[in-house]
Amino acid sequence: MLGLILDAQKMWDEVLVNADSRVKDWFMMSSLVPTLVICLLYFGAVLIGPTFMEKRKPLNIKNILVLYNLAMVALSTYLFMEFLLSGWANGYSLRCQPVDFSNSKTAIRMANACWWFYISKFIELLDTIFFITRKKYNQVTYLHVFHHGVMPFSWWFGVKFVPGGFGTFHAMINSFIHLVMYTYYGLAALGPRYQKYLWWKKYMTKLQLAQFVICLAHASQLLYMECNYPTVFVYWILLNAGSFLILFANFYYQSYISHKSKPQRNGTVRNGDVRNGIKSKTG
Repeated sequence: MLGLILDAQKMWDEVLVNADSRVKDWFMMSSLVPTLVICLLYFGAVLIGPTFMEKRKPLNIKNILVLYNLAMVALSTYLFMEFLLSGWANGYSLRCQPVDFSNSKTAIRMANACWWFYISKFIELLDTIFFITRKKYNQVTYLHVFHHGVMPFSWWFGVKFVPGGFGTFHAMINSFIHLVMYTYYGLAALGPRYQKYLWWKKYMTKLQLAQFVICLAHASQLLYMECNYPTVFVYWILLNAGSFLILFANFYYQSYISHKSKPQRNGTVRNGDVRNGIKSKTG
């Protein structure tokens, strides 16, 4: 057993040789352990949360939700603009785009945008906590929990080894999706009188589906061309985008297609556990 641990440590040390030295002293970047612990605690909270709330009343946190969603709109807008200005609207190629590991102003700016994107994934874990404390358990789906729990872990590797270049394309797209999505949830948190402004919820799911199709098409380019960008991260992007495309497509089918053929009651179609038409704050 000790031998296996030592072998694993040796392999990990060899992996870290390829880490970006510029970020080694940045917050949460020196070790994977804190990220892993937080993700595991998140999964634990999802498991025990409903039991903890079983005999308690749902929390009324309307004002907190409004402020939270407003803050997330601001953060998502900032990230989207940073990814654009530090690369994708400033000379980045949509085909082969290696990581700039220099200490130039734009390279450091891109690495910083990647780090903030990584940090944002921890903040988004609050989405689930808010659902649980409000007893909105129908929103705490497998897709929601899987996405939120995996992204911080995934992006630690992104910032540690490739904070820039080709792989930031999907982060830029995701930031745009989130600024639109948190705008929707911010309006929804204001109360029923704002429901008339939320007619576009169905199109949010379509936008999320389009995100994964675009990311799949973009990443698949590197399977057929030479590029100075680590292939392992290309496969990881494809795996993530492909799996979420399948899960979101299933959600869209269950929400907007399959229910149309079911019997109606009192002139309305029953939607089961899916009520909002947007897969709860994922993607």
